[in-house]
Amino acid sequence: MTDQPGDGSAKALLQIGEVAEQVGLSLRTVRYYEEVGLVSPSARSEGGFRLYSDADVSKLALVKRMKPLGLTLEEMGELVTLIENGSRADALAEADLRRVVEGLREYATRGDVAIERFDRDLTQARQLRVRIGEQLGRCELLLEQRGNP
Repeated sequence: MTDQPGDGSAKALLQIGEVAEQVGLSLRTVRYYEEVGLVSPSARSEGGFRLYSDADVSKLALVKRMKPLGLTLEEMGELVTLIENGSRADALAEADLRRVVEGLREYATRGDVAIERFDRDLTQARQLRVRIGEQLGRCELLLEQRGNP
């Protein structure tokens, strides 16, 4: 970890490898998210290494949580912006706040639809696992009965 340069604070910044490990993304994915503008490191070291703040790490974790929803990169960027704007909603003009509410409502609905789909898929996977277990138990019993464990 490296201290943030020039601000006199002891707040540590993380290098890309530490961030990737902490968030559970590959280095390549973190670099790609930077390349497409979803996340940017807060600073660079004298040697040019990317340095990420806690806020950067949180944003990467947020983007990672979006992946299962099947959002495009553009949609991910839009949702990040909506969430960031929502976190400072008290400072927004009414028209901007209405746009944030509309956008967040749309993504909430899409999230609900995705969760319903995941629930169905999980139910089917559990049913299949039960069937596999039943067949495995039956076949193992037959092997035991034949004297071949």
